[in-house]
Amino acid sequence: MNENLDELKQLVAALKADQQAQKDKEKRDSWTKYVSLSMIFLAVLAAVATQRGGGYSSAVMKQLNEATFNQAAASDQWSYYQAKGIKQSLYELERERLVAAGAPDAKALAGLTARVDRYEKEKKDITDTAKGLEAKRDIARDAATKAATSGREMGLSTTIFQIAIAVGGITLVMKKRWLWFVSLLLGAAATLQMARVLFMPG
Repeated sequence: MNENLDELKQLVAALKADQQAQKDKEKRDSWTKYVSLSMIFLAVLAAVATQRGGGYSSAVMKQLNEATFNQAAASDQWSYYQAKGIKQSLYELERERLVAAGAPDAKALAGLTARVDRYEKEKKDITDTAKGLEAKRDIARDAATKAATSGREMGLSTTIFQIAIAVGGITLVMKKRWLWFVSLLLGAAATLQMARVLFMPG
C-alpha cells in the first residue's frame, strides 16, 4: 500500500512539475501573441497600401485616356485650321487676281476681303480652341505622371510591409525576439513610406 501511495505521490509530483514547466514555457513565450497581433496590424496596413496603389493605377489610366482624347480633339482642330487656311488662301489668290487684272469690281473685292477676314478670325478661334485642348492634354499627362509616381512609391510600401510580415512569421517559428523587432522596424518604415505617399503634395 505504501508503494502505491509513493507511486501516486511521484505521479502527482511529475504532473505538477510538468504543469509548472508548461506554465513557465507559456510565460516565456507569451510575447509571441504580441507578434501575432503586430502581424495582423501590418497585414491590414499592407492591404490599405495595396488598395491605394490600385487606385493610383486607375488614376493613371483615366488621365492617359483623357490626355489621348484631348490630343485627338486638338488634332481635329488643327486639321480644321488647315482647311480654313486653304480656303482663305484661295480667296486671297482670287482677290490678288482681281487686283492684278486692273480696275477690280469694288463690290467683289469687298466680298473677297470680308471672306478672307472671316477665315482669319475663324482660324484665330480654332487656334485658341486647339491650344486649350493641348493645355488640358498636358495637365492630364502631368496628373498621370504624378499618379504613376505615387503608385510606384506605394508599391514600395507594400513590398516593405510584406517583408515585415514574412520576418514576423519567421519570428514565430524561430522564437527569436530580435527578429520581431526587425519586423516592427520594417513595418514602421513601410508605414512612414505609405504616409509620405498619401500626404505627398500634388
